[in-house]
Amino acid sequence: MQRHPRVTRRSAVPAALALGLLLGTAGTAAAHVEVESSTAQALAVDAQVAFSAEGESSTAGITDVKVVLPTGLAPADVTLVEAPAGWALTPTADGYAVAGPALAPGAAADWKVRVRQLPDAASLVFKTLVDYSDGHTDRWIELPQGDTEPQHPAPTLALRPAAPGATPLAAPGASASASVSASASASASVSASVSASAPASPSGVPSVSAVAEAPKDGEDGTGTTAVVLGSLAGAAVLAALIVLVVRRRRSA
Repeated sequence: MQRHPRVTRRSAVPAALALGLLLGTAGTAAAHVEVESSTAQALAVDAQVAFSAEGESSTAGITDVKVVLPTGLAPADVTLVEAPAGWALTPTADGYAVAGPALAPGAAADWKVRVRQLPDAASLVFKTLVDYSDGHTDRWIELPQGDTEPQHPAPTLALRPAAPGATPLAAPGASASASVSASASASASVSASVSASAPASPSGVPSVSAVAEAPKDGEDGTGTTAVVLGSLAGAAVLAALIVLVVRRRRSA
């Protein structure tokens, strides 16, 4: 009877360690980036999407989060609604980054963005990189492969089907692009009119070599003028001699 307490205590130590390891492993696996939206519907306009990146380090804080936007969303479609104090959103080539002063170790980075219009899709995958003040980066970019769940899953937002009659919005700046195109066409017309009114060379534009080889003032032009004047003077003297010879023959 006296052995039972000792056996119980000895058995409790491995059990506690196993439980601690199990809880520790579960805590590590649970850490991830979450995404949710109350307007998670295809083609929803001005939808607000909230993200939360859990802090996994006990010694370093999150300094920035980089998000790759899914197909159908452009960086210009996203604006910041809420973020940690001092944090700001910066568009990137394929998405956006939210960054600012380092958070406290273990603190989650929570932010919310407004999307101009959600794509017409069943779900949206937001691959995310979480950077820490010690230089470490968590890469939440993996997708499920068959029945295997990834260790670092990319946050995914499921969308409800689009509302009846919902249609995609026109691309931002479409009217501005049309205006620019119209201005360019008008400029081209003006240029064509100017070109038509100006005398053209046989090729339509002056030859580069012809312009480069044209005589300059005081150089080849002056020499050519002197040669021409000299030739005219010689012709006049020759004509006078011919007239003189003809007169002498007639008088003889």
